[in-house]
Amino acid sequence: MSLIDISQRVSAETGVFPGDTRFSLRKVAAMADGASCDVGTITTTLHIGTHADAPSHFVAGAADIGEVPLEKYYGPCRVVERLGDAAISADEVRAWRLMRGMRYLVRTRAVVDPSVFPEAFAHLDPEAAEVFAASGAALFGIDTPSVDHQASKTLDAHKHLCGGGVAILENLDLSHVRPGHYELMAFPLRIAGADAAPVRAVLRTLA
Repeated sequence: MSLIDISQRVSAETGVFPGDTRFSLRKVAAMADGASCDVGTITTTLHIGTHADAPSHFVAGAADIGEVPLEKYYGPCRVVERLGDAAISADEVRAWRLMRGMRYLVRTRAVVDPSVFPEAFAHLDPEAAEVFAASGAALFGIDTPSVDHQASKTLDAHKHLCGGGVAILENLDLSHVRPGHYELMAFPLRIAGADAAPVRAVLRTLA
């Protein structure tokens, strides 16, 4: 048994959606200046690096990230490899032979550079999201910034997944992970009223 960190490293260089708040870390107390300990303060978008989207991110009045059920973020999962930036189609999703209650993580990039917010990236087309949501799967994760097209204003994939009770993880780093079965642990921070939260996502090997 071993643990595999599938979280992107967060720093001031981490890429964010154009116009969103970049990450910064400021020391408000420092031992080097005579303080008894180091104390830091961060400023950041909630969608920094590897993160979980709350339903309230795209549905008014829906649950915030502090209210989501944790069970969806822990348990058996399958890593699926599907390299390329094109939209993931419904036929591709059907080929995964989805299982009720399973968590699926999709590896679309051989190399992940957290400092770059890609101009184009793989995402679920609306029909694919509908198929996934209807399967009863617990969670959908992807190694790109969004389950929807970057220019989407309607966020159809987000809404279809949410309607099916599917939790969403984005910006995973699966570049060093082989396709197969694992155990996922990826709990979002319990931030009241927040539309998303950073996640330390980890896979546990089963053999």
